[in-house]
Amino acid sequence: MAPTQAMGKTLKRGAVFAAIAAGLLLSACGGVKVPFTGGPKPAKANPQTGIGVNAYLWRATLDTLSFMPLLTADPWGGVVNYDWYINPQTPNERFKATVFILDTRLRADALNVTVTKEVKDASGGWTAAPVAAQTETDLENAILTKARQLNLANAN
Repeated sequence: MAPTQAMGKTLKRGAVFAAIAAGLLLSACGGVKVPFTGGPKPAKANPQTGIGVNAYLWRATLDTLSFMPLLTADPWGGVVNYDWYINPQTPNERFKATVFILDTRLRADALNVTVTKEVKDASGGWTAAPVAAQTETDLENAILTKARQLNLANAN
């Protein structure tokens, strides 16, 4: 074999090696690929798509407090305001609630519920009244329990 032919073979091998190495490096930049097809791996359904807060907490809030009239709901800011609710069993008191969803993760500290209470006075007007601290905690626990159930149902 002539020296120029040997040098040409070496250059070809080097070029092939460089092309394979470049292809491997570039494929590593493309994300997760399905083996043997080269196509992208299908994304798993993400419940977070479409809103800025935890979707399970959001849905659980709407479900848990569905008995109250909804005033406003901001899925990006994570604030749900409910209008006054009067329980037919106790017509002399009414409640208003605001729920803050503070995180995209399903965590107990990602939820804050505030409740306002008013009672009817002798003249028929509404006056502010204290709310038992356990009321807000009970509502938070009910929402968190529902959110966990929704999360488990989605996982199966």
